[in-house]
Amino acid sequence: MRIVIADDSVLLREGLRLLLTEAGHEVVAQVADGPGFVAAMTEHRPDIGVVDVRMPPSHTDEGLRAAVEVRGRWPQARIVVLSQYVEVSYADDLLAGGEGGVGYLLKDRVSDVDDFLGALDQVVAGGTVLDPQVVQQWMGRRADPVAALTPREREVLALMAEGRSNQAIAQALHVTEGAVEKHTQRIFAKLGLYADESDHRRVRAVLGWLRSTSR
Repeated sequence: MRIVIADDSVLLREGLRLLLTEAGHEVVAQVADGPGFVAAMTEHRPDIGVVDVRMPPSHTDEGLRAAVEVRGRWPQARIVVLSQYVEVSYADDLLAGGEGGVGYLLKDRVSDVDDFLGALDQVVAGGTVLDPQVVQQWMGRRADPVAALTPREREVLALMAEGRSNQAIAQALHVTEGAVEKHTQRIFAKLGLYADESDHRRVRAVLGWLRSTSR
């Protein structure tokens, strides 16, 4: 896959480039700030962009705002945002469009090379991948829509939020895919998400959970 990397740390940029190159991917651009990320994504139209949340000049949310700007210009863009800490509001902004093809991971996750590369593959395929620590924070802030779910349904939704397929969820919970499908259908029903070919209900379920638990 073709990849754009944005981070103000030369060491991290080079580390990511080496990791991705050794895995057989092509890094088409490396930049150090938000405007550079927007320009590189617009020029190269890569398979995916990887961007740090905090970059110059204020080191607050420049990377996130750049990611949102890219998605505004190019809704099909695949982007993974890396963060040093869990900040739910950042993930909320990134997921606001509800289209999928985005990820929010802690930088520590990069050290697990297989998981990181797997997350990139899922996002490129149009999935939504959230760091397990982000999911745990949301689960700890339960609101009314989530309260209607059973413990097992919350487990399924948590794994869904991590970008796992029904098969992967079934393996993690040691149940059949059929059982997972029944749980997901009940989750959709309880959250008021009904079949519509124009929408991704899995993404909308995670987004609805995020918004309700972030209040």
